[in-house]
Amino acid sequence: MPILSVSTPSSSSTSESIPTIIDKHSTASCACSVTETCCKHTTEPVVKADKDDDSLLLSEAPSSQKKKNTSLISRGEDDFWVDISSKRLKNTRLGALYAGSRFKGVQKCGISKYNVMVDIQHVDLKESKISGYLNIEGLTNECPELTTFFEGEIIGPQYPFLTRKWQAQQYIDALHWGKFPSFEPYLQTFNDDDFTYDPFDNDFIYMRWKEHFLVPDHCVSNIEGASFAGFYYICYQRSTNEIKGFYFYHNNPEWFQQLVLEHVEEHCFSNFEFR
Repeated sequence: MPILSVSTPSSSSTSESIPTIIDKHSTASCACSVTETCCKHTTEPVVKADKDDDSLLLSEAPSSQKKKNTSLISRGEDDFWVDISSKRLKNTRLGALYAGSRFKGVQKCGISKYNVMVDIQHVDLKESKISGYLNIEGLTNECPELTTFFEGEIIGPQYPFLTRKWQAQQYIDALHWGKFPSFEPYLQTFNDDDFTYDPFDNDFIYMRWKEHFLVPDHCVSNIEGASFAGFYYICYQRSTNEIKGFYFYHNNPEWFQQLVLEHVEEHCFSNFEFR
């Protein structure tokens, strides 16, 4: 057990007393005294660093502690970006054709006009697919407003100009595609086996839109005065963001019902990516 020896301060001395601890076991084997210590019991002097010496302590700190870790939420001007992954979102936009895009216009049937609104829900450029909702007003007295779900094919390497379905023969395709002035250079060659249209390198994007069912009641298949058994020949111009189309249904006596739509400008992003 250590022995504690405390010196009593004298009245004539102004210095404070210093408590000293002497280990009983250490004095037995060492010749050092309280006033003279050997190298065995020599201790390093303790230096108290005040606030002014903070710079000294920081300069002696290891280099690993000085280096700041790059953080996702705290980043200096000279720090590099933290790239979590090399994967990026697929491009799902072709001009104004993107998820969330809206077009408004009319459908002309003879001397009648009906307000039409199209909401694009999904665009898959890899599969050359597009889908959305088509809303038309005032088509019938029974249903003043009709909304149908449609799927579209983007004409290109996967889908040629020839329809080969929905009772649309080659001459039907030629008549309807020929209604678009931009299609005139391809009128004689679109049926060739080696002809392929590139929708990504042209101002005009051609599509076929096929309505499938009513929304929200998909069980209704027949409505008096209206039919969605046909499909639309569509031409979208990227430079003007306009869509023009012609409806075809083999049992409809009025061919070439025209669809004219304009893109509704938005002030937000359809999608974005966090990094």
